[in-house]
Amino acid sequence: MARRRRKKEPLETDIMELLNLTPLMDVFTVLVVFLLITAVFTSITIMELSVPTNAGAAASNKPNFTIEVIVRKAGLEIANGASVEAAIPNKDDKYDIKKLTEMLLRLKAQYPEKEDATVLMEPKVEYDHLIQVMDAVRGAEVRPEGSKEVEKIVLFPKISIGDAP
Repeated sequence: MARRRRKKEPLETDIMELLNLTPLMDVFTVLVVFLLITAVFTSITIMELSVPTNAGAAASNKPNFTIEVIVRKAGLEIANGASVEAAIPNKDDKYDIKKLTEMLLRLKAQYPEKEDATVLMEPKVEYDHLIQVMDAVRGAEVRPEGSKEVEKIVLFPKISIGDAP
């Protein structure tokens, strides 16, 4: 007489073999460590900018000298808010940032208390050019005569940006 075998119910170990979570937990451990390591190298720089306004101009009676650097396709212009004071044409389709820095150093010498400037940009000018001009307006690196060390000078750290007229 043949014996019938009853189906064995899976034991607890059989269930654990079916649901082996150890490799998944290993992957998550490696993933967490990787994300923590890469998060340290990621940094975001936030620059506070303001949009130029004429809101406070009526309250003051004394003329306020404004520094405007206008980025055009043909070159750079430095204006005082009413008229263009200087124009720096492009050389070989590149902006002359060095000459801009020299002119801004002269302006800073004339107005040492002035800390704000406006950078105005024409449409369809590359974003990288705007950043280069903003860096030049914010500060300059100058090497004094007879010295090998480079000195960093803060020019106009409060920058407003807008569209060129």
